[in-house]
Parts: sequence; structure tokens; C-alpha cells
Amino acid sequence: MAPSPFLDPGPTSTSNTLALLHLKRDLLVPTVLSSAPPTSADDYAEGKVTNTRFGSFPHSTLLNQPWGTQILASKVDTGSRGSKTKKRKRDGGDTPRCIEEDGEEFKGGKNQTAVTARSGFVHLIPPTPEAWTLSLPHRTQVVYTPDYSYILQRLRARPGDCIIEAGAGSGSFTHAAARAVFNGYPDEEPSISTIEPAQNGTTAPTPKRKKRYGKVYSYEFHAPRAQQLASELRGHGLASIVRVTNRDVYNDGFCLPPLQTSSFSTEAPSTLTPQADCIFLDLPAPWLALKHLTRSALSPSTLHSLSSPSTPSPNPTSNLTTQTPPTPSTFQSPLNPAQPTRLCTFSPCIEQVQRTISTLRHLSWHEIDMVEILHKRLDVRRERVGLAEEGLRGANASAATVEEAVHRLREVDGRAKLFHELQMEAKGEDVEEKEGGEGKKEEGSLRGKSKFKVEAEAARLSKQRRLESIKAKAEERPLFKEGRLLHRTEPELKTHTSYLVFAVLPRAWTKEDEERCQKTWGRGVKDS
Repeated sequence: MAPSPFLDPGPTSTSNTLALLHLKRDLLVPTVLSSAPPTSADDYAEGKVTNTRFGSFPHSTLLNQPWGTQILASKVDTGSRGSKTKKRKRDGGDTPRCIEEDGEEFKGGKNQTAVTARSGFVHLIPPTPEAWTLSLPHRTQVVYTPDYSYILQRLRARPGDCIIEAGAGSGSFTHAAARAVFNGYPDEEPSISTIEPAQNGTTAPTPKRKKRYGKVYSYEFHAPRAQQLASELRGHGLASIVRVTNRDVYNDGFCLPPLQTSSFSTEAPSTLTPQADCIFLDLPAPWLALKHLTRSALSPSTLHSLSSPSTPSPNPTSNLTTQTPPTPSTFQSPLNPAQPTRLCTFSPCIEQVQRTISTLRHLSWHEIDMVEILHKRLDVRRERVGLAEEGLRGANASAATVEEAVHRLREVDGRAKLFHELQMEAKGEDVEEKEGGEGKKEEGSLRGKSKFKVEAEAARLSKQRRLESIKAKAEERPLFKEGRLLHRTEPELKTHTSYLVFAVLPRAWTKEDEERCQKTWGRGVKDS
């Protein structure tokens, strides 16, 4: 099967795969690349085109490009599209021949080479769970990267584990969990691994120990959302890693009927148990689903004790007291019996946390912990302040000290005063010329007029000369070492403030385990 672009995008973009067009930091446009030529009059002559706020991008310019490449926008003619386009007529009544031929060219579906536009560009990046979280269509409130990265770390999700996710929503956590547990595709497992000699001297094939592939079991109560998520996962190449189920886990639990064409299932054909190592519950009432996440069937008295708090249930049909508990002979645990199971619940209200923790304690979960993530991104930079930094990039050209500000004010005030004095002298010389007294002109006045011209020219060019002098001096200065280190928090960060409850359920300890431990370590056994 073709690898998923989320797991192995390859060095370049290919046809019929998902790609993301990066417009700016928090704006990405997902698109499935296509190399198909135009087939109808409604298609663009350049083939499939993605239109963005920064221009139009034919897929012919996006294919076979290294990831991270800057793609320039193209000119796309949309005026002659459509099979029922009205003919543009002149005042005389007939359509010019050149316009008719242009329209016929588009109607015939002839492919044209994209022409680069004057402006506009995007960056072509491969799909990742982090980028998909920013670009996915929101059907519900999503779990953002700062949250699910911490959740997967606390759950200790690793390749080969199985994760139960209840409350799939838009699929943000689903994509991240699939990448965390991926260690190969189930269809690629060889049937025979090694050849070992048999006891009679012949060789016999010995099957290899079956590899445990990572799997995500995703449950969603809302049927349209579950269908949409399953369709997206098939298009992303993750259908063999993620199984999406439309189910009410409050009533029906987490055990599933096996897929007919699945090579992953090795259980009996009656019921498939996920054997989960990690559990993530993004539900309105996670405590109602905890009764199914046990290693043995609960007694009626335990179920009654779980329903004793007075907090009302958000789902009236999920009342614990009205449900028939499974008998020990029919109960199947969805947890992995060979190792401890780690759980995380995602709740926005502290009342939900209290009810969940109370239920976890009744069901013998350990290491119960609540965490609230307040994620902030710090912008650290050097700030150079001073009038000597005027005209330099990345500097604040304002006075750094009072002395520097006073010096600049005196300089500006002196230059303005000189300008007005010379202007008054020039005006007085003009009046003397009009009165006709050439003999009355004094030599000093002529010098003053000449001085005014020189000083005015110097005042006009003083700023330009000052900037040139600053840039010349900056070439000899180590600017990367100057200035103060400042940090400020990012004003807007996509995250979802909620309470995360973590807990661990140890593996069942049987009598055989106790006897084996006593035999191995000899504790509690008296010396003979």
C-alpha cells in the first residue's frame, strides 16, 4: 500500500497526495494535488487550480517540487470558462473572431502552460499533525499541539502501542496519535521469518513472533462527524492504522466486532478487544465510560457506589443504576493484560474533574494527577535603543538617555534658529534692493546672503549625511552583541485551556504471578 504523506511524505510532492500551502504563520490551505488535464468547459485551461488570497496556483506548478519550495502565483484566465458562457458582443452585434477562438480554446479543454504572475507566492510544505491541526476543517473544538504533545508524552505512547480515543471530533489528536504509535503497516508483515533445523535433520519453517503494530481505536458518538473523519483518514493513507467507530461508549463500551478484511485482528470472531495501552477520553462525562475500562467485570454493588454522587448525568440514557452489568463469563476487557494502562481525560470544568477522580479511585486507578496547561511562547530578541541607531534595521531610533535627548533637542533648536536668522537677513537684503540703493549694500550683507545659502543647503542635507555616517560606522560594529535581551509573550496562541486528569491502572496480579515471584526471589520462604 502507498505510504501515508503524514508518515513518509518523500522528498518531493507527488500527484494524488495531500499538500499544504503555507500562506502565513497561522494560515495554511490543504489541497490534494492532481496532474489531470482539463476535461470539461468548467475546468481551468491550466488544469486543477487552488485559489488563495495571494493568487492562483495551478497544480502543475506544485507537483514534483521539493518540500519547502517557494511557489510563485500564476495568471489564470477565468473570463472564458463555462459551457454556457454568454458571447461578448460589440456595438455592431457580432462577437469578434479572436474572442470566439479564445472561448473555444477553453471549451475544448486544451491544457495550457501556467504563466507566472507579477506578485504573490506561497510555500509548499508536507502534511504533519501540527500543520494539519492549523488547517483542518473545524467540526468541533480541537485539541491543539501544546495539549496533545504533552498528553502523548504522559501516556508514554510509543511505536507498537494501541490507543483508545473517545470523542474523535475533528481528528486533530487522531493524526498525532497515529504518528506516535506507527511502526509499520499490518499488510506488510511476512508470513515466514526464519528457517531452523528440525530434530530429524530436515529444515522446517518457524514462524516469527508476531509483530504488534500500532493501532488507534477512535470512537465518535456523532455519525456525520465519524463518517467525515473516516473519509479524511482514507484520503490521508491512515485507514490501516486508525479504526473509526460510531458508538456511544457510555452504554456500549469499547470492544468491537472484528473487520472481515482486517489482518490485524487475531482474536476470536465474536469480539475484538483493542488491548489498549493508552486511553484518551475527550467526553462530556468521562466517568460514565470508566466502568468499561476495567480488567474484570464490576459487581452491582460497585456500580451502585459509582452512581451515588449527586452530580446529574449529561446523558439520561447512560444512568449506571439502570444498566445491566456484564457477567464475569461474558465480560471482555479492552485493556492490555500484559502491562499497565495509562489514561488521560480532557475536561473544561473542575466539577467534571472531581467526578472523574472520584470514579477513578473507586475503580482502583493509581497515580491520579490533574494538570492544567498554560502554554506561552516567548519572543526573545535584542533591542538596540539610541539616536546613534537611526536608519539601522532592527533598532529603536529613540533617545536612550536624557542627555542624548537634550543634546538632540539643542541641535534641532540651534539649526532652526540659524535658519530663521538667515531667512530674515535675506528678506532684509531683498527690501534694500527694491529701494534702489546699490551703494547702500554692505559687504557684510552680501556675505550673509551667501552664508544663508550655504547653511540652508547644509541643513537640508544634514539628516541624509547623518544616516550615511551611522551606516558607515555600523559596518565596523558587532551589532549581534549589542543591545538588551528582551522577551515578550505571544499575544495570540492557539490552545485550549482545560484540565487533564492522568491515572495508571496496574496489570492484574494473579496467584501464579505471586508464586513465580516467591520462587524467583525467595521472599517469605523460610530457609530449610
